[in-house]
Amino acid sequence: MPSGIILLTGNSNRTLAGEIAEVLKIPVSEATVSTFSDGEITVQINENVRGCDVFVVQSTCMPVNNNIMELLLMIDALKRASANRITAVIPYYGYARQDRKAQPRVPISARMVADLITAIGAHRVLTIDLHAGQIQGFFDIPVDHLYATPVLSEYVKKKYVNDTVVVSPDAGGVERARAFAKRLDASLAIIDKRRERANVSKVMHVIGDVKGKDAILFDDMIDTAGTIAQAASALFENGARKVVAACTHAVLSGPAVDRINASKLTEVIVTNTIPMDDKIKQCSKLTVLSVAALMGEAIKRIHEETSVSSLFK
Repeated sequence: MPSGIILLTGNSNRTLAGEIAEVLKIPVSEATVSTFSDGEITVQINENVRGCDVFVVQSTCMPVNNNIMELLLMIDALKRASANRITAVIPYYGYARQDRKAQPRVPISARMVADLITAIGAHRVLTIDLHAGQIQGFFDIPVDHLYATPVLSEYVKKKYVNDTVVVSPDAGGVERARAFAKRLDASLAIIDKRRERANVSKVMHVIGDVKGKDAILFDDMIDTAGTIAQAASALFENGARKVVAACTHAVLSGPAVDRINASKLTEVIVTNTIPMDDKIKQCSKLTVLSVAALMGEAIKRIHEETSVSSLFK
């Protein structure tokens, strides 16, 4: 790795940052990110970053607001320490689901977070599988948008080699599921779902042929797991041989783990954009794949000013 690159991390996903550092063959640089007794976050960068190309790894997962604040304070500290370029590496971008005015008098929170990151001094953003691709347009700085599809599809290809069908859990995820199905050379089906209120969904019926096939439910994230649990039941009722879920971001909030354990899902394949240590102990159906190699290669290419998009060709 060329000289002049610095890798830092907050407290949100230190394991992933360590794996990225191993890929790049550099250490994670020292930074103190702690909290005062009243809840205020304090940050100190413990080594010289003047003139360096700095990458800050910080997923804005639970606790979302604390992790966003850590990221903003680290960017500000780096800017004041005369870093040459600051890249916010955000494997999971929190608030991404609030990307439009779905109801009257609500904020567009995904845009507000983008404005904060830009205003505080980040020069560019590196992220994976945004909930909506147009969030890239909320930033006035370059955004490198990676996809975990190659990581997930490689695993699925090796393990599920029989007749497979990729299933989108709702109409909004059809484009994402179609791209995944193309990689697997599989057919496509869609779950007709109507959401009555936040985190509560009702599966209506399955569009497409799943009878006698291994169904791969594919989405960008699993939050409370209500959708995939109901979808799994609907797919079995329609004759699916086996149902597996695959997603990039395993938010797994509230009753998610209990729902997965009680569901008819054979396996839930996720990545480590969000720390999974505690969840793995609670759920034997979880398989966690690492995106460290993907992110490490993207960081290397950004530093060397070469193409990132060619990673997916």
